Amino acid sequence: MAYLHSNIPYFNCFVRREVTFRFFMAVSPPAHSFLRISTAMKMRTITIAALVALGLLAFPTDIAVVLWIQNSHPPKELLRFLNFTEVFGHGMGVAVIMIGAFCLDGSIQFPSITWPAIRWPTFQPTTAKRYGARMLGGLMAGPLTVLLLKQLIDRARPRATNFDLVASVLDTFGTASLAAGPRGSSDLHSFPSGHSATAAALATVLIWKYPQGRLFFLTLAVSACLQRIFSMSHYPSDAFLGAACGVLGATIVLGRDMPKGSD
Repeated sequence: MAYLHSNIPYFNCFVRREVTFRFFMAVSPPAHSFLRISTAMKMRTITIAALVALGLLAFPTDIAVVLWIQNSHPPKELLRFLNFTEVFGHGMGVAVIMIGAFCLDGSIQFPSITWPAIRWPTFQPTTAKRYGARMLGGLMAGPLTVLLLKQLIDRARPRATNFDLVASVLDTFGTASLAAGPRGSSDLHSFPSGHSATAAALATVLIWKYPQGRLFFLTLAVSACLQRIFSMSHYPSDAFLGAACGVLGATIVLGRDMPKGSD
């Protein structure tokens, strides 16, 4: 009994702290949301910085990696799996995935395209439409930026490069290293990788809306990026920097973890 009486003050102090904490969480959801949002934004920022750093560090090893892939014989099962995941970074595949999400998830709706709702996701009239606008905008921002960069920067794809003409990684930029023979319309569009940007943007958007599936979405995005390297369509630096553009574009549009406002 004496032990119980001696610990009553500590017990009362614990109860008061617990009640105060729960009351604060109940009456101040914005503060709690801010903590969660800042953590998510921090993780996305770290991801972007890491992808950019890896992309820059990959430049000196681009040729060596591609030549190793060209001369090696990866397991057929691995190549089959990577080829399957390409759909995660392909425009048509992504469209099917997003249409499925909009059809199955009642909390998101296709955004309104009237003025001023079309200006930015926060101008959408309902929460469900803001969700949809953020997801679609975040999905398109990075890949569209990459599409513009492809038109401004010429870099021969590994499969279209004559490596006998390549003395350094800088020689892969421009037309000097192109192999003789018929050329495809995209042979000079290696940098950066559009598929990687699309896969990274899609993974970022889906993790934002469905965080419980982050491991699955990350696995598919990484696999889609690897497929572009193993198929000799891109150098590692193309994939890393393309993915960085995808995550950056999605982060700018998504902004907060939860759209403000209510229906």
